[in-house]
Amino acid sequence: MESVKEKILDNLYKQLKTKNHIIGVATGSGLTAKYAEQGGADFILALSSGRFRQMGVSSLAGFMPYANSNSVVMDFALKELLPVIKKIPTIFGLFATDPTINLEAYIKKIQDHGFAGINNYPTLGLIDGDFREALEEQGISYQREVEAIRIASQRGLFTVAFVFNESQAKAMLQAGADIICVHLGLTTGGILGAKQIQSLQSAKRIAIAIFSVCNQFNRPVIKMVYGGPVNKPIDVQFMYDGTDINGYIGGSVFERIPAEQLIMKITKSFKQTYDVKYEEFMQKIINGFSSKQDYIAFIKDYISTHYMEQITLNDLASILNLSRTYLSTLFKGEMGISFVNYLINFRLNRAIEIMYEKDLPFSTISEMVGYPNYTQFSKIFKKRYGLSPKQYKKQTLGQNKRT
Repeated sequence: MESVKEKILDNLYKQLKTKNHIIGVATGSGLTAKYAEQGGADFILALSSGRFRQMGVSSLAGFMPYANSNSVVMDFALKELLPVIKKIPTIFGLFATDPTINLEAYIKKIQDHGFAGINNYPTLGLIDGDFREALEEQGISYQREVEAIRIASQRGLFTVAFVFNESQAKAMLQAGADIICVHLGLTTGGILGAKQIQSLQSAKRIAIAIFSVCNQFNRPVIKMVYGGPVNKPIDVQFMYDGTDINGYIGGSVFERIPAEQLIMKITKSFKQTYDVKYEEFMQKIINGFSSKQDYIAFIKDYISTHYMEQITLNDLASILNLSRTYLSTLFKGEMGISFVNYLINFRLNRAIEIMYEKDLPFSTISEMVGYPNYTQFSKIFKKRYGLSPKQYKKQTLGQNKRT
């Protein structure tokens, strides 16, 4: 007879064989879990940080002595998750370094209560510096999290291991982890700017390096990513492209959505679709560039969307994996104008359009087109048009009225 763990793995590998990706939802409430299950999530992680998110508190509260993390998870998961989640497994987020518990006894308790497995969260992997060293000197170390995964695996529980580097991945694999999930840090947000793209590229490199360790083992393991800059479906697609990553675990990206229908919709979107709001730029990066014109078109599109933000050729060169010198020469050769002058022209033309559209202070217009320093804006404007912005508007408005 198949064990619970074997059934879970059979279901997950069947999905992978049909080209589906695995989705895990880290939650702190029955509401989120219920609608995530209906939306197509493959498993639920019960985490103390999820509970704190439901209280309107930062996920980091799960690391603080405001409450006992394991008691928090046991309390809400028994009341809210296990009674309503029937079709997919619920995984217990175990704070393995809690010095007040006996790991073997507590993991048996978790199993006896009906949880399908464990995950090592909160994890010391998110702590570094002097505090991390002090904890490890007292025996409070990541190795205890590895030991928890080993005990749970031996007991036939399903195990999801958060790892932060290659050595931790190797240790978790040796302990019997069923899923190796590269934890990329607390989830970050923001619009798709140069820094966001660079963060995604860096995250992808980290994940590939860590998962290379998994490929050296002689048994199958499911590879997933969590957190960091990966917070939209198109980000997840970027991580999948050209890699053997099998899935994604999300916490904040699902937990922050308050309405039932939206929870269903966003869970489905991570399984099936992209966020069209910034899909275009990311899709170009995913697909690659086949000609010089593709690079130039990308830069022009990027400027037209992000002209109000700080833009440098260095950032764009990093995004496109080209040298700054080559990109500068390429742009000038194709456009007949330097990148800097093209950007200045675009911003000043947009500033002139705003002058006519709205009666705003010139300092506000300056900020709207990417110049937070009005003195710099005025100086550049006067050098280009021979008049200050105020003089230019007064003169050209007068000419327009006469015509």
